[in-house]
Amino acid sequence: MADNDTTDGSDDEVSDEAAARTGGDPAEMDLDELREEIQTIDREIVELIAQRTYVAESIAAVKREQGLPTTDESQEQAVMDRAGDNAQRFGVDDNLVKAIFRLLIELNKVEQRESR
Repeated sequence: MADNDTTDGSDDEVSDEAAARTGGDPAEMDLDELREEIQTIDREIVELIAQRTYVAESIAAVKREQGLPTTDESQEQAVMDRAGDNAQRFGVDDNLVKAIFRLLIELNKVEQRESR
């Protein structure tokens, strides 16, 4: 890996990204500032889930138009593999991340079945 490559997923990289998001070192922020940051992150997570759901609904519409099945095991596995890779990159428990993505996939599949 090149010396200037910053995508190794090290703890320093994750800490640097967190510091950049908060505008400083989280260890130097007071409790209220940290809680405000958590609130912002929580809102962004919900926004991203909404965006993901919208795209999944669009995929479902395309599948209906093309007569394709709702479930695509190879695509689901690719999503899970990416989730695990991203978890490792950012030093997050990959089992936790994969559980969240399993839930997201299942919710999308339920919505797809209900809209048929």
